Amino acid sequence: MKIVVLSGAGISAESGLKTFRDSNGLWEGHDVMEVATPQGFANNPELVLEFYNQRRRQLLEVKPNAAHIALADIEKHYEVTIITQNVDDLHERAGSTNVVHLHGELLKVRSTFDENLVMDWRNDLVLGDFCEHNSQLRPHIVWFGEAVPMLDVAIQYVEEADIIVIVGTSMQVYPAASLIQYASPSAKAYFVDPNPSIASSKQIKVIAEKATIGVPRVIQEILKDE
Repeated sequence: MKIVVLSGAGISAESGLKTFRDSNGLWEGHDVMEVATPQGFANNPELVLEFYNQRRRQLLEVKPNAAHIALADIEKHYEVTIITQNVDDLHERAGSTNVVHLHGELLKVRSTFDENLVMDWRNDLVLGDFCEHNSQLRPHIVWFGEAVPMLDVAIQYVEEADIIVIVGTSMQVYPAASLIQYASPSAKAYFVDPNPSIASSKQIKVIAEKATIGVPRVIQEILKDE
């Protein structure tokens, strides 16, 4: 049986990571266009680099929570793929081995000369940090206006899933929100959200709990149904 998990910022928030965007649409006091677009990087690269330096420092101070761990543990029983909108590595640190990052990874950087030149990076990234081609390195993040290179891979996993677990995301942000449309009619879905925007139906069961409570409950139910 194949399980696909669609995860978003809510699961990481319970580990203490701030969700990027707050209620007024600003990211840590910055307009999204300033810190999460190619144009913003071109206009003020120092601001953008420092924005992600702060995110990276914070990430290195937090740990996976019970939801991350439960999703990793179920790999002992099933084939599990995590498709995440998150740029942190908390799923990997919890033990998940097949994680698809739709929006990039905070602990990686890439060359502005060759986007396929990607490397691990845990320290601050500053102007003057160059790749082997003497070009500036940038965060390995999919910014607004950029293509989502892992989307086709994610779609294929969703199409083949027997069970889909949606956690920590309202599924309102595209293109990630479109993924559920590719699910098989026979797939069973769970939606974990403390304030769910939908009601349970024949195909989807809503668990109105935060991730650390709702995800272990879903896992128990999946195991019990086998």
